[in-house]
Amino acid sequence: MRGVKKENLPTKVCPVCGRSFTWRKKWARDWDQVIYCSDRCRRNKGKPVQAS
Repeated sequence: MRGVKKENLPTKVCPVCGRSFTWRKKWARDWDQVIYCSDRCRRNKGKPVQAS
C-alpha cells in the first residue's frame, strides 16, 4: 500500500462554517494559505453563519 492514510492527513477548521476539512492534493503547494473549506465559505466570509 502506498501513500498516507486519510486519518493521518492534516486538517484545519473553516472560520465561516466551523467544520473541519482535510488536506487535498490540489492544495499541496499552498496548504499554508488555504483558509476556507469551499468556494461558498470563501464568498460568504463577511457574513456570520447562524447555528440552527
